[in-house]
Amino acid sequence: MKSHKTRSQINDNLDLLLTTIFENKINNKNFTKAHLTDIATYRNGLAMQKFRPDDNEQSLPVLKIKELNQGYIDDSSDRCSAEIDESVVVNTGDIIFSWSGTLLVKNWAGETAGLNQHLFKVTSNNYPEWFIYEWTKHHLQKFQSIAAGKATTMGHIKRSDLKSSEVLVPNNDELDKLNTIMKPIYDKRIEVINENQRLIGLKRILLQRYF
Repeated sequence: MKSHKTRSQINDNLDLLLTTIFENKINNKNFTKAHLTDIATYRNGLAMQKFRPDDNEQSLPVLKIKELNQGYIDDSSDRCSAEIDESVVVNTGDIIFSWSGTLLVKNWAGETAGLNQHLFKVTSNNYPEWFIYEWTKHHLQKFQSIAAGKATTMGHIKRSDLKSSEVLVPNNDELDKLNTIMKPIYDKRIEVINENQRLIGLKRILLQRYF
């Protein structure tokens, strides 16, 4: 059985491969210009302190920047009501973009959680997940520079920055061709992330049972 560290290295290598292929293939003058908000929905999280669970109510852990950075929920993570809107429920593998403070784009590696404010859940009804993931990552360095320039406040970007960020969109035939290359790599990454989460859960159960 592969160790957690080995699986994380595999995931990082697949991520690098995905980005390398994407950056090589996407710079095509025949593709149509659009913007990030044309290809993806960026759903902001909620101020989850306003949705604390009542006594005996089912709850979810809260996904904040700390949890996104470390890749898992821990005993210090806040809880929120499980009755929050489905649009702010995050499942393992979902694309999360931290747009304030520490700016980063990651596939969530932890358990099902409630999305806190200052985090976007990135989804699309029209384009593959790898496509919106890579285009968001493509602009990350620019977003980090914008945030760093806000010296008087905690660094962040605005929704207008998403709307003004250009992307190149292939036609359906070209997108299908790219999808045959990119989707298996992206899906393998999600498979590794899910396996990590399953084994972390198993470890937690065994520790509770025997120690």
